[in-house]
Amino acid sequence: MAVLHDPNMLPADLPAPKDDGGARHLDRMRLPRMKLPATDGSLVDLGALSGRTVVYIYPRTGRPGAQLPTGWDAIPGARGCTPQSCGFRDHYAELRGAGADHLFGLSTQDTDYQREAADRLHLPFALLSDERLELTRALRLPTFAVDGMTLLKRLTLVIDDGTIRHVFYPVFPPDRSAVETLAWLQANRSR
Repeated sequence: MAVLHDPNMLPADLPAPKDDGGARHLDRMRLPRMKLPATDGSLVDLGALSGRTVVYIYPRTGRPGAQLPTGWDAIPGARGCTPQSCGFRDHYAELRGAGADHLFGLSTQDTDYQREAADRLHLPFALLSDERLELTRALRLPTFAVDGMTLLKRLTLVIDDGTIRHVFYPVFPPDRSAVETLAWLQANRSR
């Protein structure tokens, strides 16, 4: 039987992801020069941006009433993309005030799918698509597979002038991601 859900709500019994070391190599890594399509119609090269950039990386946003991928709630760290995005939306001004010159969400979903989510959630920032897995492969980002999809494990990168300065991994619970990122930015204002 298909399970329909409300992507805004997090079940209380979600399994927490463990640190599998999948993001350990990212600290101090220089981002490759490549352009990713954004929901605002632009192409964004994260490696070329100056200043401080925050990129929260998530598996996939759901749509209200749509079927979940197989076993979604049992996959540690999978559920919670909408609450995570809403957290970054709700703390957007504070994140910018704490030194985030740029803020993006990133997933392997296509731009049209992401655009619906960005519009529905009233996000004041763009979502980036790595549908072709180019950035995922270049950075060796941690992934998992479900229902034939390759999805990114949830992490947040703080990037200074194209070099990764800090990595949050694993991220749990996802609805606290923006608050934890904000606290780090406030404590680490200097570059």
